[in-house]
Amino acid sequence: MKENSQNTINSKVDSCSPSGDFNVFSLESFLKINNKPTVYRTREHFKITLVKGKGVFHYADKSVAVKKYAISFSNPQIPYSWEKREEIISGHFCIFLPNFFAQFGAITQYDVFKVNGTHIFELTKEEFETATSIFEKMLKEEATEYIYKYDVLRNLVFELIHLAMKLQPSNNFENSKIDSSNRITALFLELLDRQFPIDKKNNKLNLRSASDFANQLSIHINHLNRAVKKTTQKTTTQIISQKIIQEAKSMLKHSSKNVSEIAYSLGFEETTYFNNFFKKYVGQTPLKYRNV
Repeated sequence: MKENSQNTINSKVDSCSPSGDFNVFSLESFLKINNKPTVYRTREHFKITLVKGKGVFHYADKSVAVKKYAISFSNPQIPYSWEKREEIISGHFCIFLPNFFAQFGAITQYDVFKVNGTHIFELTKEEFETATSIFEKMLKEEATEYIYKYDVLRNLVFELIHLAMKLQPSNNFENSKIDSSNRITALFLELLDRQFPIDKKNNKLNLRSASDFANQLSIHINHLNRAVKKTTQKTTTQIISQKIIQEAKSMLKHSSKNVSEIAYSLGFEETTYFNNFFKKYVGQTPLKYRNV
């Protein structure tokens, strides 16, 4: 029964409203009974969470200890989790898909939603109450039939963003119970996976090298390589190459693109480079593999 209840909760969280791609919740109904860290979340939506309680917020390669009040911002590229240290008393969260702000401002340009930005802020009691009032306005507005209610909700999201950005970020870092190498590797793998499959949505591979991923994550390449090697026993380059080969095989067998088009989609400037790369790992040329 408990498992079915949790599945219902997860389903509810994952479903944004069809017309507005937005949802807001009171946190109490989603709290878990135990104090184990929640699993990393890397779904398609952005999330803003307001919490009253004591715990640790894990994201990317950082862990921030929260003493009483905090607001956190999560984007689809950053794996995160909340580790409770005592019972959470209250809170709210809202989720929205990227297209909720299409033509309404570049939401990803705000520091709180950048990969290398600041994602959690500790609040005073007064700041917590201000943020709570904003969430309560969201809950009331979402329940109305007002034709422009999603414009109102966007404005309320911006209020939360600016409330946080005027504050000093929380620097109360602590040693994480979850090894930082695991978090860095999780984020690397998430960024890698999100580039596939190569289709109309993702028509070209943008991150191809270890340095590309290190730059995206704003960490030194040696830091990334050590974390990935420690966690997977493979090099960063090996994992990237295996993923590219897997996609190349799929495209050769199931797409109508010619070899040159596939090479371009996978980030190869010259078809010859792609042919040599594919033959190195597969033992035959792309064209021969397609015709087998």
